[in-house]
Amino acid sequence: MSFIRHIHACNPVVEETFWALQIDGQVMGWLSPGFAEYLLEHFRIFSLQDDVVTINPELKSFDQLSEALARVAKGLADAGIIPPLMNESYPVTPAGRDAAVAVIDRVAAAYFGLRSFGQHLNGFVRDGDEISLWIGRRARDRLVFPGALDNMVAGGLPYGISLSGNLVKECREEAGMSESLALQARPVGALSYNRVSHRGFRPDVLYCYDIELPKEFVPLNTDGEVEEFLLLPINKVMQIVHDSDEFKLNCNLVIIDFAIRHGYIGPEHADYLALVNGLRQPSGLLSAIEVSK
Repeated sequence: MSFIRHIHACNPVVEETFWALQIDGQVMGWLSPGFAEYLLEHFRIFSLQDDVVTINPELKSFDQLSEALARVAKGLADAGIIPPLMNESYPVTPAGRDAAVAVIDRVAAAYFGLRSFGQHLNGFVRDGDEISLWIGRRARDRLVFPGALDNMVAGGLPYGISLSGNLVKECREEAGMSESLALQARPVGALSYNRVSHRGFRPDVLYCYDIELPKEFVPLNTDGEVEEFLLLPINKVMQIVHDSDEFKLNCNLVIIDFAIRHGYIGPEHADYLALVNGLRQPSGLLSAIEVSK
């Protein structure tokens, strides 16, 4: 087994065909042909030319586009094409969250191949020179990766809320952490990857944070998403990542990044450069195709 296999699992060779989704000449996402054909047949705002799906250019404003996409998302959910909506807005953007041209429900974002953003927090405790990580186990009723191991706090990043505000919210809900403690979390960079799931193409970005916790702190889940928390030595966590698939897929990347930054995976490791470079893939399908060559 290895660490690098998790990089490959999150950035597989893209063998499926996807059609670009463009708004005002900019690629916003990637659609499977079957899903695109359903959109073209049932929603008049979409048109197709040379395997590129575009949205009616008369929908120029942020609000107009968002309202049109909200109707599309509801129609898709009502028809059972996508799961029930979550009523959580995600940005439709060619770049960062601040470049969003519209919003769409979180559930629909994955089917449209839109860039999605999340936040993951490594909670760790020091005992002399030893570091242990708080690890969560996802509830068995979770739709995605039920029962899998997870970072102490991890969640999506909706549109219209600041990074610090969302992190505080997630820390409270997932780990019972006070605002004052959550605000001690230190941003340590962002990871990116391009993978294909049953819902479609996923160009995702994860904002990562570290927080050194007092020994007396014990996380307590309040939203039912975490079954239990485990405090494990970093070497044990790395062994699990290296030798198994117990962690939710993208959490492996967050832990590998933590291990690199804290010196547990050093330049002498055979895959060091591949790991460092692989944790931050250029976002988008064309980039994924180039990386896979």
